[in-house]
Amino acid sequence: MTTALEAASALGRMLEEILQSLELAPATAGRLRVNGEEILPSCFAVTDLAVAAIGAAGLATAELLRLSGNSPPPVAVDRRLASAWFLRSLAPQGWTLPEPWDPIAGDYRAANGWIRLHTNAPHHRAAALSVLGCGGDRDAVAGAVTRRAKDELEAAILQAGGCAAAMRSIADWQHHAQGRAVIAEPLITWQRGGQGPGRRWRPEPSRPLAGIKVLDLTRVLAGPVATRFLAGLGADVLRIDPPDWNEPAVVPDVTLGKRCARLDLREPGDRRTFEALLAEADMMVHGYRPGALERLGYDTARRRALNASLIDVSLCAYGWSGPWAGRRGFDSLVQMSSGIAEAGMQWKAADRPVPLPVQALDHATGYLMAAAAIRGLAQRMDKGGAVSARLSLARTAALLGGSSDAAPAIAPGGPRDADYAPGIERTPWGPARRLRSPVLIGSLIPHWDRPASELGAVEASW
Repeated sequence: MTTALEAASALGRMLEEILQSLELAPATAGRLRVNGEEILPSCFAVTDLAVAAIGAAGLATAELLRLSGNSPPPVAVDRRLASAWFLRSLAPQGWTLPEPWDPIAGDYRAANGWIRLHTNAPHHRAAALSVLGCGGDRDAVAGAVTRRAKDELEAAILQAGGCAAAMRSIADWQHHAQGRAVIAEPLITWQRGGQGPGRRWRPEPSRPLAGIKVLDLTRVLAGPVATRFLAGLGADVLRIDPPDWNEPAVVPDVTLGKRCARLDLREPGDRRTFEALLAEADMMVHGYRPGALERLGYDTARRRALNASLIDVSLCAYGWSGPWAGRRGFDSLVQMSSGIAEAGMQWKAADRPVPLPVQALDHATGYLMAAAAIRGLAQRMDKGGAVSARLSLARTAALLGGSSDAAPAIAPGGPRDADYAPGIERTPWGPARRLRSPVLIGSLIPHWDRPASELGAVEASW
């Protein structure tokens, strides 16, 4: 077992930047211990990113306990389990998860390079096909894409309401106006205000977030990872989805420990319900594109008017400033835009884009969001008022982007039987096994009181 800063230099660099963004003293890193030597195969330090992000969430929890008069416990992260949780935490027993990708989603060779289409949502698929003017099979899409320039096609699909990303190199991204804007942003942007005193509440060492209400307005994948971690520390997480939304391939993995309801925020009755929930919440975690909540009438001022002590943690894809602020995006698209997929292609001497072996930007940003929420809670305990934190997938990509290295010497096998917690999780889809927690906080092992749940399974109430 090693300390984080004695381990690989990439881990030390990433953890230092994360702790600085969380406003934790550099010496905090000395409480983190790392087990194992496993490395996910990539030219980037992906496992180090997993360890740093999960470890930071654990260190933030330890600091929360310190502020309540307890001794801050040491934090331990297992490299093997951290890598595994960045892929999938759930192993179905006798049933299978749906395919995670729409049949036409993926990378295509355009007239002058590569482009990725993200078509998992039906309206994104329809937008791409309308621009390409072809049928919905992969061969037809490939033929239509080859006749278009990648940048022109990217712009056209986005204009039509779809999601796409042309592949750029790291150097291209560093010179791009959005790349420059993202690197100029902090990893976490904090805002504080309001006069609310907050509730009289102190964490218990055995269940640090028990009694904390988290309103979860997140979708695939970073935000749900964040709220899953908060639920593992005892928070009451209520996830709210619109009536027509579903993400069947990931719901069994990310709804662990949560209650899931549906509301239509365009309907007056559901708006009243939502506002009552928000008024009682301690935290709101959301991944709507910048401007989306504003268009529904819930901008920052309105949220603070409803709850003067709210801890508000939000996520976007491409950053909060620059010409692409507010642009639709997902992990796989940010990897294409920021040079990660092109660097992988060069590293592997491949003839097509090579992404990270896991959706590391999503998962890492999720744990950073959880850490930010916990730090916001600590700040509210200390000073009262409202706290908000903003993060983005693109800024997490910049954190990882400084860690490129040679091919790893140690590659993972798959999860072993001993990697799973004892017992069976009884989900609505069938029995499953769940990986053991990748982090220990003193003697505390994060655990979940509820199995994974279908979206909309309960009424929207605390």
